[in-house]
Amino acid sequence: MERAVIKDEKLNEKYIKLKHKTGLTVLLYPMEGYSTSTAIFATKYGSIDRTFKKSTSPEFTTVPDGIAHYLEHKLFENEDGVDTFELFSKTGASANAYTSFDRTAYYFSCMDNFDESLKILLNFVQKPYFTDETVQKEQGIIGQEIKMYEDDADWRVFFNCLENMYHNVAVNVNIAGTVESISKIDKEVLYKCYNTFYNMNNMVLAIAGSFDVDSVINIINSEIKDNSPVEIERKVESEPNNVVRSISEISLPVSMPQFCIGYKLNAFSGLEMVKEEMIYQLICELLIGEGSEFYKDLYDSGLVAGGNVSYEVFCGEGFFSLIFSGESSSPKEVLSKLNYEIERKIKTGFEKAEVERVKNALYGYCIGCFNSPNSVAKEALNSFIFNYDIYDKLKILEEVNAEDINNKLKLINIDNSTLSIVSPLKN
Repeated sequence: MERAVIKDEKLNEKYIKLKHKTGLTVLLYPMEGYSTSTAIFATKYGSIDRTFKKSTSPEFTTVPDGIAHYLEHKLFENEDGVDTFELFSKTGASANAYTSFDRTAYYFSCMDNFDESLKILLNFVQKPYFTDETVQKEQGIIGQEIKMYEDDADWRVFFNCLENMYHNVAVNVNIAGTVESISKIDKEVLYKCYNTFYNMNNMVLAIAGSFDVDSVINIINSEIKDNSPVEIERKVESEPNNVVRSISEISLPVSMPQFCIGYKLNAFSGLEMVKEEMIYQLICELLIGEGSEFYKDLYDSGLVAGGNVSYEVFCGEGFFSLIFSGESSSPKEVLSKLNYEIERKIKTGFEKAEVERVKNALYGYCIGCFNSPNSVAKEALNSFIFNYDIYDKLKILEEVNAEDINNKLKLINIDNSTLSIVSPLKN
């Protein structure tokens, strides 16, 4: 295997990056003195990957919404009828999986029996088993999951915000799809997607914590199956700069209106996207963090429940936006006040001292994440998905200054925003 050791002199830490003969990327981060370990086996395949083709295929294929999530569910089943979670419970590992917009990840954390748990992880993800009967059975299970989320206020207010912002990028579609879309899934399309995206050339194994590197390499060599590398072409939909609609409102059984405010920005890729993400994280904290004037105003006025507005820099290939959410008796007034604060800060700019304050806090948080095997493994996965180095975020933060912050702040257009509201039922 090709091997590279990546070091960070300031942290005095290092990790190993390997390229297996099958094309699998392996990121190993041994952490001396730790008693736990986390392993993530993931593919760069999420809900937005609806239209694609292998480089050897003449035409693109479009598959039903929700199929990446469907595959995640189905891989826990196998031909022998053995419960994968039961296998993990015997080793004492805590295991699970998730599908997001741009990835599907299978993972476990444990204190003991790491090697045995790793073999289980690598084995079940590589053994797809689909029949007409099991696929049809899963449609009912996932259909119930979809209906459950339709009644979840937190989920609905967030996804309605995405629907308000995005015309074509598939972040405006529920990750699990719809009851109608999953009814079109059969075993043939599942195998097609699996054989395309679960190719080792499109996958990563990220491990952090207490483990033996040589033992892990031996397990990889014995358990990873040979496959021919697949080059995948993904159809990227063009996305207009403007939002779809400026406001949406639905009613659900909640005690107070919930809101999501979204500001749509231009999309970025790779390391550039990571840099923009870090800068806009700082901007959001400067605007509405607990040390800001705006937070104090919200807290004193009681306009927002608890004075708390959470924020997220929501980004990936083809999408980039800022999302602010919370509970308020008057979401429209919150939007008005936030717009006013953004425009005011665009004019005055942020002072160097306040930029350094939030920058140091975020820098400290990022360093603190290196004390958690779970956080390190997740960051290793992110670095694979977006093609950057695990230590790059720290280097970006070191270089960011007040001028960078104020220049990027000016790119937020309050006219390119949307408000999603979930109101209490009138009855």
